[in-house]
Amino acid sequence: MAGFALVMPVTGVILALLVLLTLSYRDVVMTYTRAGGSYVVARENFGPRVAQVAAVALLIDYVVTVAVQTAAGTDAVASMLQLLFHTDIGPDKLWVTLGVVCLLCYGNLRGIREAGRAFSVPTYLFVLAAGLTVVVGLVRLATGSLPRLGDADLHAAGAVPVGAPGGGMAAGVSLFVLMRAFANGGSSLTGLEAISNGVGAFRPPQGANARRTLVIMSATLGALVLGISTLAWQTHAVPFTSGSPTVLAQEAHLVFGQSGFGQVMFALVQVATALILYTGANTSFNGFPFLASFVAEDAFLPRRLTLRGHRLAFSNGILVLAAVSLGLLLVTGGNVTRLVSLYAIGVFTGFVMATAGLTRYHWRRREKHRTVKAAVNAAAATASAAVVVVFAVTKFTEGAWAVVVVFPIGVWALIRTNERYRAESAVLNAAPATATTATRSRNVVLLLVDRLDLAVITALRYAHTLRAADLRAVHIALDSAHAEQLQRAWQASQAADIPLDLVDCPDRRLHRAVAGLASRTSADGRTEVTLLIPRRAYGPLVGRLLHARRGDAIAHAVSRIPHVAATIVPFDVSAALREHQCRAAAVRAAGREDEGGTSAQGEPSVARQGTAPSTPPEPGGH
Repeated sequence: MAGFALVMPVTGVILALLVLLTLSYRDVVMTYTRAGGSYVVARENFGPRVAQVAAVALLIDYVVTVAVQTAAGTDAVASMLQLLFHTDIGPDKLWVTLGVVCLLCYGNLRGIREAGRAFSVPTYLFVLAAGLTVVVGLVRLATGSLPRLGDADLHAAGAVPVGAPGGGMAAGVSLFVLMRAFANGGSSLTGLEAISNGVGAFRPPQGANARRTLVIMSATLGALVLGISTLAWQTHAVPFTSGSPTVLAQEAHLVFGQSGFGQVMFALVQVATALILYTGANTSFNGFPFLASFVAEDAFLPRRLTLRGHRLAFSNGILVLAAVSLGLLLVTGGNVTRLVSLYAIGVFTGFVMATAGLTRYHWRRREKHRTVKAAVNAAAATASAAVVVVFAVTKFTEGAWAVVVVFPIGVWALIRTNERYRAESAVLNAAPATATTATRSRNVVLLLVDRLDLAVITALRYAHTLRAADLRAVHIALDSAHAEQLQRAWQASQAADIPLDLVDCPDRRLHRAVAGLASRTSADGRTEVTLLIPRRAYGPLVGRLLHARRGDAIAHAVSRIPHVAATIVPFDVSAALREHQCRAAAVRAAGREDEGGTSAQGEPSVARQGTAPSTPPEPGGH
């Protein structure tokens, strides 16, 4: 009972924090109209290195948002099934959540964009449904017709225990439990930063429109938090460790009753809740790739994250977000309570960086009401920092330790990435001033051969166009029997018009053997060596599963040797196979057989050249 007595005081503190953050973020969206939110604020006021704290906070925020929103949406669906149809899908909730994440990932890779009108429908539907729940519940409370939920059976199966055994407020609720309750409630404020992260998407004037939207959103959030907390306080709603039925589901089920209309309204509340949560998860698939590309442009993340796919989406960022979110759901079992512990620390750290940055911004400028603006932002920064500490302490054993550990590691990794990019850039930029003109006049081309087929013949044809001083075919012999067979086939072939050298490799280290051959060939001080490496390109899935790709590894191995260059000559096996199948189908349709025929790309077939009709798959040498 002491716990229920403290619901409203804790709610009051949370709403006060909401007002403070709203005042601060009104300042953020008016001052910084570029997308990026706390990252931009921190970078402009504290420098790029300190800004990586905000970057890590936002990246963690986006990742955990996907996990929290989808898991909470599934809890809403499970609550509806549990209270309406008496069906428990508890064991399958995780798989439903994972499926939703995969579906969102696929849709965004296909080019889904966040359309304001389409995404506003779940928002308005939820505000209407939750608002009706609060209004009807308060009216029934005022008239005395609102029942209680079994007089708070704290010993019900799966119920979260409130306080400790004993009497009185001090004995029933310790300071730790009180702080933990505040931390849980404070997680409802996550989302305030969304508008500052996307302020650039608003119509001009961006700052004024974003500020108006922020105030409306905060007022709506505050009203719903206050109304639902009041109902939970009066009805003694008890949360369950499994996440379902949720407190909101219990309230809706109690407020609208057991009639047919009441069940329809209850289902509407749950469907609206699930839709807005799943929609909220999708916003991360828009925000995370853009933020990652923004940080990558500053050279603190891999530059691959700045590349757009053929549908103009940051495909790499979408895939990274989905993969990390799926892993997080698997580790936590899709439990919302455990996920919230990870969620709010990142969000409130972003609040700290944004409000502290605004404090410094106003303190350094001589403007009207400078002291008041700096004081409001400083108070918001202090309060947000206190929330971070509360979360880290009270939620440490529930998973917050992971964020406490990952945070400094993430900041260090981003800074190290930037240092690496800077060092590489300095070396490359210095090259024009220090580089000398090449003086070697002789070029030797070595064609690496692992077997005789169209890919090698195509590479040989290209090798003749280079007009090298010396052109040789080389096979690194890992298997003597295969090497002898290849030598006989090479000598019998009309297309193979250059000698084939066999290089023994007794230790079977292919990359070292190729690198040693290239080094010896260029050791005379006047020879440049070009390695031609045929690469057979298969279908994306088939190629990775059925075939080794050694050409790239060999090219990487010789890239560090002076005066040696590696050229990969690709050959599309899949296209050749399709062309061959089309020709075979045409022959069958004409009712005649291909006598001798030609190969897929107009070359004489390998069989007609005197080679064996088939060659061993991936013999393991060149």
